[in-house]
Amino acid sequence: MANEPVDRRVDRRVFLARSAALAAAGTAGAMGAVALPSTAGAATTTATTAATALTSRPGRRDPDLDQPNAYVRPRPEAMADPTELTLAEAAWMIRERRLTPERLLEAYLARIGTYDATYQAFNVVLVGQAMAAARAAGRSRHLGPLHGIPLAIKDNYYTRGVHTTANSYLFEDFVPPYDATPVARLTGNGAIVLGKTQMGPLATTRATTPAGVVTTVNAWAPANPRVDPGGSSTGTATAVAGRMATAGTGTQTGGSITAPSNAQNLTGLKPTMGRVSLHGIIPLTYTRDHPGPLARDAKDAAIMLTAMAGEDPQDPRTQGLPPVPDLITAATPVRRAGKVSLRWQTRIGILPGFADGSSETAQARKAYLTKLASIPGARLVDVPFPDEWDLLTGNEFNNVRLPERSEPFMPYLRENLQGFGVSVLGWLQGALLGGNEFLTGQRAKLLLLERVLDQIFDHCDVVVQTGPVPFDILGLPEIAFPIGFTGAGLPIGTILGGLPYGEDRLVSVVAAYQAVTDWQWRRPADPPTTTADARRGETLAGRGVVRAGAADPARGRIGADEVAATMQ
Repeated sequence: MANEPVDRRVDRRVFLARSAALAAAGTAGAMGAVALPSTAGAATTTATTAATALTSRPGRRDPDLDQPNAYVRPRPEAMADPTELTLAEAAWMIRERRLTPERLLEAYLARIGTYDATYQAFNVVLVGQAMAAARAAGRSRHLGPLHGIPLAIKDNYYTRGVHTTANSYLFEDFVPPYDATPVARLTGNGAIVLGKTQMGPLATTRATTPAGVVTTVNAWAPANPRVDPGGSSTGTATAVAGRMATAGTGTQTGGSITAPSNAQNLTGLKPTMGRVSLHGIIPLTYTRDHPGPLARDAKDAAIMLTAMAGEDPQDPRTQGLPPVPDLITAATPVRRAGKVSLRWQTRIGILPGFADGSSETAQARKAYLTKLASIPGARLVDVPFPDEWDLLTGNEFNNVRLPERSEPFMPYLRENLQGFGVSVLGWLQGALLGGNEFLTGQRAKLLLLERVLDQIFDHCDVVVQTGPVPFDILGLPEIAFPIGFTGAGLPIGTILGGLPYGEDRLVSVVAAYQAVTDWQWRRPADPPTTTADARRGETLAGRGVVRAGAADPARGRIGADEVAATMQ
């Protein structure tokens, strides 16, 4: 059993002080330290070197990734199809030599070749590179649960020698000279980069071309591009939901991990600000960007985040934080007297109106709360909205993020407005927002954080969320996970928010809930295929690099006004 979580009162004070310092640093020009691709090529210290230095630093106390709890014996129904395995199940199969990394990769490539013409989840599939890595993994020393696991990487993460475009005209020719720190950590633990995924242009909305033509569809409604797949980590979500990758990476500034996870029946974990390095990720907002995993269940998300997290000398936001907790053990369900129980006694805060009404979402939320309340160790408590909640979480204060995204892009705004494509209005809005409004917003953010910590978390350990934005503003951790389906067969998800550095508590609650429900095991039906699709699936493994085909205008187009209204 994992150790009891530490007294979070200390973390509250530390996190509040760090948030104030981060806001001050942003106004003092620290945002200029964000390396955009135009200057990133000059970097001489690679993320891989940094990751190596981190793992060898004396006194480093990160939890053990290669531990018994990271391996799960597969369900009988998953044994026949490698793409049905969760990450933890695939790790067990590979460790027990019942499945080779090469065979697992071939199974995913077959599905990509057959179905991705419909899903359009990937910008590029690195067939040759991934196959070479899988064969090498089959011959090498076992590195842990990520050994030989194919992952989908969002296309704003630097990947050495592979185009990293953020789905933007500005960076369409950018080939980074090193891996982003999270990518280096994942591959350093044996994972395989299967491909780069489609995303909202510059991480702003659902996946489209830079001109706004819809690309990626929801894996649960592939014939209807109007069904929201969630953004901006759309391609990663569709790749994992469509069983074309075991798990993947996303980034979140305003719901870009939690929204696609909820839309596609996945478990997405947005960590505390600074828990995962942003070095080598094309920025959106300096004080709100969060890298994190999109996975099939809480255990898989815990394995991914454990590998990705930790201090990085290239990113000051990661330094001086509490140690990464033992997320893998926390995400391992506890059974007492044969019954699933919460690992720790946990007060689950319910905000006013969370399950009100008679809609399908409200009904799913009511059933979810009933199931949670039945798990020993869970105690549901009503919590209030903090003072002036609507004002402090509304668009007026949320929009103070806009100057942060515009500041490092100012040279592009002066010289190449067309390069921003359909997302240009958000950057222009940020450039026009006054300094006094920005400073007022930063003070409001700290007031909101103080009230959330004191007025919500004095009553509970985790809290239900009706949307991601308040906790995104504050840098607090969140986890999204499935709780049901609509009558039309589309997933319904929810979000839990936690205290700073309290990712272990979040995954423990979700793991227990998932141990007594089966929503996370449900998969979408495969889209219809043609003979040509099947033939493509058979031959993909023999190719080197496969790039996405042209976008289909029949899927529709999102205009600049709509992007500005919905951008993360």
